[in-house]
Amino acid sequence: MQTSSNNIKQRYRYLLHFIKTHILVLSMATVGGCSVYMAAHQPDKKNLNVLEPGTPRNLVLAEIGQPKATEMRNGNRVDVFSFVQGYSKGAKAGRAAFHGAADVLTLGLWEVVGTPTEATFDGSKVAFEVTYDKNDKIKKVVQLINNGKDIEPKAAQKSEDQSTAAAAATTQNQEAPAQASSAESPK
Repeated sequence: MQTSSNNIKQRYRYLLHFIKTHILVLSMATVGGCSVYMAAHQPDKKNLNVLEPGTPRNLVLAEIGQPKATEMRNGNRVDVFSFVQGYSKGAKAGRAAFHGAADVLTLGLWEVVGTPTEATFDGSKVAFEVTYDKNDKIKKVVQLINNGKDIEPKAAQKSEDQSTAAAAATTQNQEAPAQASSAESPK
């Protein structure tokens, strides 16, 4: 009778341990991983270099997507883009891997810190107003919102005139040494 009683107690302990282990594993599987998922599914980073004067509209649409609004002003097309500037694929993968490792090492306790962190770092909202010339190439770009905050249009304005002036200055600087060296060389 003693052996039977010990055998029942042993089976009961084993069953209790088995249930506790599975409850812990299931709870980690359902609760753990939220920060990993959030990090992996953050918005993608868009290449804002397409917002330079002279860039064709089709390239802007391919990179940034459809505008929120389009209208004609003084014979020029004007698009307004608003989107969340996200993170590169490498940054998202690195953050997800870090959260996964932290979840494993802390038995899921990292989620208390990781999930709110990922909820906070969800990209920054930006908005641009893009004016095109008659050939549908960028003429002027005005950044309206940066990181969810309105900014002064005059400070953010990039116009074709500014780019042309900068290009002309660069060309003059490059031509001056070439002219000087050709004047110095005997013929």
